Amino acid sequence: MGLRSTRILASSGIMLALLAGVVRAADSVEVLHWWTSGSEAAALNALKTDLQKQGVTWKDMAVAGGSGVQAMTALRARVTSGDPPTAVQMLGFDIRDWAEMGVVANLDDLAKKRGWDKVIPSALQDFAKYDGHWIAAPVNIHSTNWLWINKAALDRAGGKPPETFDQLIAMLDNFRSQGIIPLAHGGQPWQDGTLWEAVVLSIGGVNFYKKAILELDPAALSGTTMRKVFDSMTKLKSYLDPGFSGRDWNVSTSLVIDGKAGAQEMGDWAKGEFIRAAKKPGQDFVCIRFPGTQGSVLFNADQFVMFNVGDRQRDAQLKMAAAVEEPSFQIAFNTVKGSVPARTDVPGDQFDDCARKGMKDVAEAAAKGTLLGSLAHGYAQPSGIKGAILDVVTQQLSGQISTNEALKRLPEAIAAAR
Repeated sequence: MGLRSTRILASSGIMLALLAGVVRAADSVEVLHWWTSGSEAAALNALKTDLQKQGVTWKDMAVAGGSGVQAMTALRARVTSGDPPTAVQMLGFDIRDWAEMGVVANLDDLAKKRGWDKVIPSALQDFAKYDGHWIAAPVNIHSTNWLWINKAALDRAGGKPPETFDQLIAMLDNFRSQGIIPLAHGGQPWQDGTLWEAVVLSIGGVNFYKKAILELDPAALSGTTMRKVFDSMTKLKSYLDPGFSGRDWNVSTSLVIDGKAGAQEMGDWAKGEFIRAAKKPGQDFVCIRFPGTQGSVLFNADQFVMFNVGDRQRDAQLKMAAAVEEPSFQIAFNTVKGSVPARTDVPGDQFDDCARKGMKDVAEAAAKGTLLGSLAHGYAQPSGIKGAILDVVTQQLSGQISTNEALKRLPEAIAAAR
């Protein structure tokens, strides 16, 4: 069923309800999401509180798992049973996949009334819309190519943040000599992919990232530059601790916060953990673009996709979508979450130094054409291809296959997934 048909049916349902004199039950929204870490839950409370003030009851459907894979599995079960949630946290190509099934709600009237076209970057609109229709409310813009450094450890290493990959290695060597974990990492496919895509951009540059990751060029995927990428991943693995396999991302962030590790490559949601631990940027931790990726931003964005739930929750659904895009919520949420607003007209005076840098970086990258979709977080390729790539990346990083095998398997796995 297409969006136009869905909209007509929804409108018809509203008219019938009015004519029949049906009394609407109390407004409520059931929200499927995977924000379960401390900082994420705190950020989500900003939205819950806002809706409660509007008389909308929040029913939480939290599914743990930092990549959202488990959440999408739960969603499939709900939609298959004919009982979709009101709204679902979603990323990139997953949004398009669900839109193609004709089960999402239309937000055009609200978006037009609130002027979303004018304030939400086109890179996000490419996913928040389907077939020209608004189907999602972008919550934020995350970027994944960040390096988070313990300030005390950096000071002991000379105090100068690394600007190149070679300087990064020198800093990690120093951290090792300090007796701490040089690089905190969690060995989960999405985390491996987050690190790998930063290395791809650092080693190969923007044009190579576009060719290899966005265009899936076979020569780029198996050539000399990609060999250097995988060799660099092997080098980075030597700075991980033995317990990295399977570790959740926020546990790795805690290692950096506590000074047990020197640095972590992770998206800016990690900053939310620092803030929640009462740490201050520039004083307790340092935030920089992953060395070699300055001037470019690998982005992902959390969006709430509204599902076709008919008249029973439509008013609450529209209230939620409107609340998500309110500048006051964008500030309240993103100052806690660690991300930057999805709207470009939100002032930065209430944000910390890292966030203001992030806002500036995103604006400049968007203007230069270097705002690039993150592979690991669903904004570069559909889930099947993303999964195929991450399988190879994880196998190589874990030592199950060599660089030579990875270079052979990478284009083969992508071809099989297409």
